[in-house]
Amino acid sequence: MGGSWTRRDFLRRGATAGALAVAGPSLLAACASGGFKVGIANEAPYGFTDPSGKVTGESVEVARAVFKAMGIEDIQAETVDFSALIPGLISNRFEVVTAGMFIRPDRCAAAQFSDPDYTAQSALLVPKGNPKGLKTYAEVKATGARLAVLSGAVEKEDAVKSGVPEGQLQSFDTQNTLLQAVTAGRADAGALTTFSLQDVVKKNPGAAVEVTPGFFPVINGEEQIAAGAFVFRKGDQRVNQFNAELKRLHESGEWVRIVEPFGFTAENIPKPDVTTARLCAG
Repeated sequence: MGGSWTRRDFLRRGATAGALAVAGPSLLAACASGGFKVGIANEAPYGFTDPSGKVTGESVEVARAVFKAMGIEDIQAETVDFSALIPGLISNRFEVVTAGMFIRPDRCAAAQFSDPDYTAQSALLVPKGNPKGLKTYAEVKATGARLAVLSGAVEKEDAVKSGVPEGQLQSFDTQNTLLQAVTAGRADAGALTTFSLQDVVKKNPGAAVEVTPGFFPVINGEEQIAAGAFVFRKGDQRVNQFNAELKRLHESGEWVRIVEPFGFTAENIPKPDVTTARLCAG
């Protein structure tokens, strides 16, 4: 991927959908057919287009480093709604999802996740002063608060499993519409990862909102550790090569250098017991 990665790069003529569906052991096969396409959801800080037109983010930059180590630099990206990422992957719209997607059993049933890239807590976006005193899904349920969530993201599932009635939930397609719902009083809080919400606040300094302390949802009495990863199609053996390079980044300290600009630290490197197999099993 080297250098800046801009919209112009993405518009270069690449492979056809059929050619992009190569599933050989090496990423070089896809590149030989004209380009390697990844899917993002324009969600900061994972994968998004910045004001200069460059596509960047934690997941994008980590993928960039991994692919470069594998000899892959002709990378194209396509932005879709978060809920369309796995369907787009399955339909060969792109080869890999680089959107910081959490590993969850239902997603594992449809696609193949890499080893965990990072761990992250959830948080709530609330009006300044947090008038309803919301800090967890249990408090959202108890107060009857209206909770905004992102379509296709895990927060809705976690809230429901934590006991929040469906009638208290509102789904939105983007971070900005979720923010607007909270600032306009249409929702009492919005749920996303701490990283996403802190980025929203940073980019909207005039918004009268704040982010609550992070938490891991407690479901059936157990804390749910959340870890994001890269997503491949079922049976795609290239994930093994990808995992080897991702592990090297984690162990060398290079990963921390790459992700620090997006608010991540060494604390977000998954512990040895946080595995894809464990998270896919629920």
